[in-house]
Amino acid sequence: QLVDQTEGRLGPQPVVLDHTSGFEGLLFVDDDLLGVIGHSNFSSIRATTCVYKGKWAYEVLISSQGLMQIGWCTLSCRFNQEEGVGDTPDSYAYDGNRVRKWNVTTTNYGKSWAAGDIVSCLIDLDEGTITFCLNGQSLGTAFTSIKTGPGVAYFPAISLSFKESVAFNFGSRPCSTYPVEGYLPLQNPPAADLMKAHRLLGYIRNILSTSIDIQEERLLERDCALWKLHGEPTVLITLAHIFNHFAPLMCKVYLVEDVLMNFLLGILEGGGSVDEHPLIQQLLDLFWLLMEDYEVNECLKQLMMSLLRAYRFSPIIPDLGFQIHYLRLTTAILRHEKSRKYLLNNELTFDVLRSVVFFYIKTPLRVKEAGLEELIPTTWWPTHFDKEGKDEREPKDESADERLRRRAYERGCQRLKKRIEVVEELQVQILRLLLNNKDKTTGEASRYIFLNKFRKFLQENASNRGHPTALCPPEYMVCFLHRLITAVRSCWEESSRKTGGFSSEDAYVPPQLFYNGKVDYFDLQRLGGLLSHLKKTLKDDLAGKANIIIDPAEIQATSMDDLDEDEESGAAQSWRTRTRRRPFGAAAMGGALARPSWLSSPTLGRANRFLSTAAVSLMTPRRPLTQPEKVKVRTLAVEQRTEEDIEGSHGNDGLLLGRPLEEPDQVVADKSLLEIVDGIVMMYNLSVHQQLGKMVVVSDDVHEYAVALKDTEEKIARCPARRADILDELQKSQKVFAEKLNHLSRRLAWINATIYSKEKMMDVYWLLCVCIRTIEHADNTGSLFAFAPELYLNVAMNAYSALKNYFSPANSMEELPGYEETLTQLAAILAKHFADPRIVGTDIKDSLMQALASYVCYPQSLRAVERIPEEQRVAMMRNLLAPYEQRPWAQTNWILVRLWRGCGFGYRYTRLPHLLKTKPEDANLPSLQKPCPSLLLQRHMAELLSLDKDMAASFLNSVLNQLNWAFSEFIGMIQEIQQAAERPERNFVDTRQLKVCATCFDLSVSLLRVLEMTVTLVPEIFLDWSRPSAELLLRRLAQLLNQVLNRVTAEKNLFDRVVNLRLPGLESVDHYPILVAVTGILVRILVDGDRVSRASSVLLSDPCFQLHSIQHLLGEAGDSSGHAPPITCSLCPQPTSEEDLCPICYAHSISAIFKPCSHKSCKACINQHLMNNKDCFFCKATITGVEDYSKPTS
Repeated sequence: QLVDQTEGRLGPQPVVLDHTSGFEGLLFVDDDLLGVIGHSNFSSIRATTCVYKGKWAYEVLISSQGLMQIGWCTLSCRFNQEEGVGDTPDSYAYDGNRVRKWNVTTTNYGKSWAAGDIVSCLIDLDEGTITFCLNGQSLGTAFTSIKTGPGVAYFPAISLSFKESVAFNFGSRPCSTYPVEGYLPLQNPPAADLMKAHRLLGYIRNILSTSIDIQEERLLERDCALWKLHGEPTVLITLAHIFNHFAPLMCKVYLVEDVLMNFLLGILEGGGSVDEHPLIQQLLDLFWLLMEDYEVNECLKQLMMSLLRAYRFSPIIPDLGFQIHYLRLTTAILRHEKSRKYLLNNELTFDVLRSVVFFYIKTPLRVKEAGLEELIPTTWWPTHFDKEGKDEREPKDESADERLRRRAYERGCQRLKKRIEVVEELQVQILRLLLNNKDKTTGEASRYIFLNKFRKFLQENASNRGHPTALCPPEYMVCFLHRLITAVRSCWEESSRKTGGFSSEDAYVPPQLFYNGKVDYFDLQRLGGLLSHLKKTLKDDLAGKANIIIDPAEIQATSMDDLDEDEESGAAQSWRTRTRRRPFGAAAMGGALARPSWLSSPTLGRANRFLSTAAVSLMTPRRPLTQPEKVKVRTLAVEQRTEEDIEGSHGNDGLLLGRPLEEPDQVVADKSLLEIVDGIVMMYNLSVHQQLGKMVVVSDDVHEYAVALKDTEEKIARCPARRADILDELQKSQKVFAEKLNHLSRRLAWINATIYSKEKMMDVYWLLCVCIRTIEHADNTGSLFAFAPELYLNVAMNAYSALKNYFSPANSMEELPGYEETLTQLAAILAKHFADPRIVGTDIKDSLMQALASYVCYPQSLRAVERIPEEQRVAMMRNLLAPYEQRPWAQTNWILVRLWRGCGFGYRYTRLPHLLKTKPEDANLPSLQKPCPSLLLQRHMAELLSLDKDMAASFLNSVLNQLNWAFSEFIGMIQEIQQAAERPERNFVDTRQLKVCATCFDLSVSLLRVLEMTVTLVPEIFLDWSRPSAELLLRRLAQLLNQVLNRVTAEKNLFDRVVNLRLPGLESVDHYPILVAVTGILVRILVDGDRVSRASSVLLSDPCFQLHSIQHLLGEAGDSSGHAPPITCSLCPQPTSEEDLCPICYAHSISAIFKPCSHKSCKACINQHLMNNKDCFFCKATITGVEDYSKPTS
C-alpha cells in the first residue's frame, strides 16, 4: 500500500474499510474491502483513511433500505451494539430509514432512501460543515461548526443493523452520475493511467476507421462499424503493438469503467438492434487474440461488474434509458460465444446469483424523481364501492369527468407498460443467450453450464433460508422468474417445432426426475417423508415399476449422511467454530466460504471476510451436494454432469431414466428444459409467492385512502356553514388524502406493469397448470408418488391463491384460457390428496385441508368440486366423514359447515346480525363469503351415512365428543374471563385467551351446525331405533342440547355477563349464532320428524331438561324463579326406587348387564362408553358382551 502524501488527508492508498481494528460487532466484508453486511444488532466500521483539512467526499451505494447511520467519525469515537455513528459527540450521521440526522441528539433531516440509491457524504473542514446528497440532490447542510483543529481528523464510517448492506466508493471507481463540484474523492484517480488509456484507445479508434489501399499505397478513411478482424496483416501488427501497452491497463477497475465501458456504450448509441453493431463482436475477438488469457478474464470480469453496478444504481427515468443502455451492451458482450462461456464458467463473476440483478426492474419509491408525473399526468382511483367496501369494477353512475380521468390514467399506464416491456425484452434476450444449447464448437454448450449454476443457486436459497449473504432478495426473484418462464417457453416452442414434441402449453415435469437421482432436490421434503426412508421402503417398487436398483450400501450411506447434516446445521446455528475435515467443495477456495454469497452490496463480490469483535472466525463451510443414488446407468454430482447425462443419447434416457409403465413415452423437446421448469417451480415456492402477496399492500393503501377521501368529501358537504373551523380541518385532510392518492396511484401503475400485468398473470397460470399436470402424472405411478417433492402441491395451491387474490381486480381469473377445466383439475387434486395415505407431512396435509376449505367457500370453485367425477366426490365425502379423533378435525368440520351454510335454520347470513354495523377487517376472507351450499355433496353425505351404519355411528359419536369438549372449554374460559374482569386491580384480559375463547365458541356453533345438517339429511340415524346406535346417539344429542341451552338461556348468567362486557376479540360470541343452531336441530327432531313422540320422550327424560330454556327460545316469559316444575311424561319409563337407577348417570333405570363381570348400568351409558373404551367402568375387566337386564319380580 502507498501512504498518501496529499495535504489534508492521512492514510494508505487505496482507501478501504478497516477490517483489522476499525470495527465493532459482527460484519461480513466483501473481498475488495468496500462492501459490508451487518450481522449483529448494530455493527460499525470505519475506513482506513481520514481527512483533517479541505473538502472531501465519498459515495455509499445503498443495497437495502433498512436501519443505517452513515457519515463521519473521529478516532476517539467508541461504538457498541447499541450506539453507532452519530450517537457519540464527535460523530455525525444521516439515517434515511428514519429520515433523521444524528449527533448525540437527533432531528428530522433529508428524505427516505431506498435500495438502489446513492448517498454522497461531503465534509468541508475549512467551513466546518457536513452535507449529504441523495442521488445527486443536496439534502441541505446537516451539521455546522463541527469540531476541527489539531488532533481532529474524520474517517468515513457507518453503523448498520442486521442484514443491512451497502458498498463504498472512496474513489476506486469513477464517481457515479452525481459528482459534486469542489469536493475531492478520498482516493486519487489514476490520472497518468487514465491519460495513457484514453490516448491508446484513440489510436485503436483511428486504426479501426482506417484502411490501406495497397495499389494506390495510401490510407483511406472508412466507417469503423464495418471493421473486420480478418484484414490486413499490417493493421493487426500495429494493433498488437498498441495492445502491448493497452492490455495491462484493462485489468484495473477504474479504467475499465471509465474508458472501455464508455467506449463500448458509444458504439451502441446509434440505436437499432444489437445485431446491427458487429464491431463489438470483432473487438472481443481482438481482445482474445492480442491479450493474455488472464488479462481478458480480468477485463471481462471488471466490465461485467461495472455493468451490473451501473444497471442497478442508475436513476429511473420515464423511458428507462439508462437501464436499456446497459442491458444492450450486456447483450452484445454475451453474444460473443467465447466471452459468454468464460463468464458463465467463472465462479467469481457471472454466477446466477449475481446475474439476477440484470433481470430486476426496481420500483420507484419517489414518484417525482422517477419522472412518473410526466408519463402519467392524470391520476385516477376507484370512487364507487359496494356495501361491503369492495370496488365496483364498472360503476354504472360514473360521471363523464370520472370516465375521462380513468381513460387518461389507463393511457398513461399503457405508455409506462410499453417502456417497461422494452427492458423486459432485453432481459429475455440475455437469458436466451445463456440458454443456447447449439454453441458446442468451443466446448460444453452454454445451457448446460447455466443449468448447473442455476441448480446451485436454488440449493443456496433453499438450504440457507436464514443466511443474509446467501439469499437472493425476493423482489429480484420475482422478476427473474417471469423472464425465465418467457425464455424457457420460447426455447421449448422452438425445439418442439423441430422435434415434433409437445408444446410448452402442455409442459410438465415427468415423475422419474423425482427418484432417478439425475436431479438433486437437496434436503427438500418429499410427500412420503425423507428420501433415505423412501429408498429403503420403496426399493422393490422402484425395481419393479421403474427398473431402478438401489445399492444397499448407498441406503446406509444416505442415512449416515442425514445424521451428519443434522450435526452440521446444529453447529452453524450455535456459531461455535469447530475443527472439522474440510469438504472438497471448500478446498479450491482456501479459507473462503464454500458457497457463493449473495452480497446485496453493489460490489457484488464475495463476502469472504467474517469480522467479529468477539473472535475473528470463518463460517463453517457447508457440506457439498449429496452424492446421487446408484441407478442402472452412471450418475454424477451436479457439478460434473455433461450434456449426455442430461439429454441422454442412444440407449440412455438422460434425465428421463426409469420411466414407469404408467408414464406415456412421448417426445420431450429438450430434457434440459425440464430441469429448468422444475427449478422455476422451486423458485416460486422459495420466495416469489410471498413477494406477490407483499406488493398487494399498495393496492390496499389506494383503496383505504380512496374510502377515506370519499368519506371526508361527504363530511365537507354536510358540514354546517357556521363551523368554519371544522370545515378548515376537513379541507386539510382532503388535500392530504388527495396528494397521497396521486402518489400511490402512479406507484400502483408501475407495480401493475411490472408485477401484476396480464402477461405476469399468464406466467403464474402456466406455472399452476405445470404443477397440476406434474401431480397428475406422479399420482398415476402409485406408490412412487411418495417421491414427489411437497413443493409441487404447495405451488399449485399458492399459484391459484395468487391468481384469485393478488391479480384482481386489474385482471380477472375468468378471462384465463381453460380456466374452468383447470379449476376442476385442481379441485380433483385437493379432493383426492387431502386424505392420501401416501402423504405423510403434517404441514402439507394441513395446507391441503385449508385449501379445500377455502375452495368450497366460493361459488365458482365449489362448482368445480361438483364437476369432478362422482367416484372422487363420494370418496372425498367419505374421508370428510371419518371419525374426528386422531386428526385435525376443525378444518374438516369447517368444510362440512360451508357445504350446509345457506340451508340451515336462520343460517343464510354472511355476517352475524349483531356485527352488521361494524366494518369487516377483510371482506375477502373465506368466512365472509355469501352462503353457497352444495346440494349435490349433501346428497352424497346423506347416502353414505344412510348406507354405512358403522361409519355413521362413529362419525356422530366423534362429533358429539368434540362438541362436548369445545363447549366445556368455552364455558371454563368465560368463567376465567369473568373473574379477571371483576378484579379491581387488573381490569384487562390476555388477548390470546380471548382469541382461544372465541375459537372454542365458533367450533361449538359449527359442530352444532354439522349435527343439524346430519339430522336434516339423515334423520333415521337418530330416530330409527332399529339401527343399533340410534337411541344412544339421540340421548347424547338431547343431553348436549340441554346443557347448551341451560348455559346460554339462564337469566343474568355467566354467558350474558361476558357478552355484555363487549370485549375486543369476543365479537362473535353472542346468543344468536348458538341458539339458532340448537333451534335448527330441535325443529328437525321435534317438529318436522315422523317420530316426534320418541324424540320428545328422550328430550324430556334427560335430567338436564329445563322448561324455561324452551320458553326463552320461543320468546315467552318463564317462571321468574328460574326453576321449572318437575315434568312427568307418560312416554318416559320412571324407576320405582333409587336402587333401580343406573349408578353412572342416575337418570335412567338399569337395563343392561356386562359380561363377564356382571356389573350393571343403563343401555345408554354402556353403549356410549363402549364407543370409546372396552374396559368395564367398575372393575376394568374387558367387556365381551352386553345383555338386556330386567329386574326380577319380587
